[in-house]
Amino acid sequence: MLREWQMERPKLLLSIHGGSENFSLSPKVKQTFSKGLITAALSTGAWILSDGINTGVSKYVGEAVKTFGSHDLRKRNTVGITPWGVIDNNTDLIGRDAFRPYYPVGNPFSKRSCLSGFHSHFLLVDDGTQGKHGCQHGLRQKLEKQIQLQKIHPRLNQGVPVVCVVVEGGPAIVSTVLDYVSRAPPVPVFVFKGSGRAADLLAFLHKHTSVDRQLKTDIEEDFLARIGDVFALDMAEATNLYALLLQCMECLPAQLNIHSSMKTYSIYASVLNP
Repeated sequence: MLREWQMERPKLLLSIHGGSENFSLSPKVKQTFSKGLITAALSTGAWILSDGINTGVSKYVGEAVKTFGSHDLRKRNTVGITPWGVIDNNTDLIGRDAFRPYYPVGNPFSKRSCLSGFHSHFLLVDDGTQGKHGCQHGLRQKLEKQIQLQKIHPRLNQGVPVVCVVVEGGPAIVSTVLDYVSRAPPVPVFVFKGSGRAADLLAFLHKHTSVDRQLKTDIEEDFLARIGDVFALDMAEATNLYALLLQCMECLPAQLNIHSSMKTYSIYASVLNP
């Protein structure tokens, strides 16, 4: 990526996770996320990673770049790591050492997604599946760990910090968060309260388990029902997901941060100088 695309070595990696289907954010949360993300990226020389599609949280990443990003395209280090099988008109991209025009306008009758036109680079992951998300996660995880090993400066013994940012999201996001906070060293996770689904469940549990890491019995029953309602799960599935959510709280809870204010961007940048 540094050699072929002449990308500048990142000083921070912002890994954005959330829902892949379209969802609505309140104007306040959208403004907080968009401005905070781009301010952090531009002020620290960060790379932004997302799924790179023009739906869900990746679409909001693209809109943030469009609204607040630098006009200098060389500074737009926004990388989409995208499953090949979910991309609409993906055959238009096939070629070797050739310029292949791609128009990010989707067919309204297609079940596939377009690439986000406001991402600057893409890594397309093909495991043979069609219309299924998930095959990109292994590559993304390995890439993030490899980037962490890189030095910010030749004379400094500090690797590239990684920050996970969660906006909305389905049940799989809980396992993603658990993976980040369980790593050695753990990766800070910033959850956007008010963005919906998984993010709001994490925010609620974080607030109500801050003392002894357990919910009170009456709150626990309501929370299990809420998990089931949010994700359309039966009681057994909701209980299993609740166990994963509790593990997120138990694994170095200081690494799990809930944000809903315009101060978020300064917290991103503080990762470089803890």
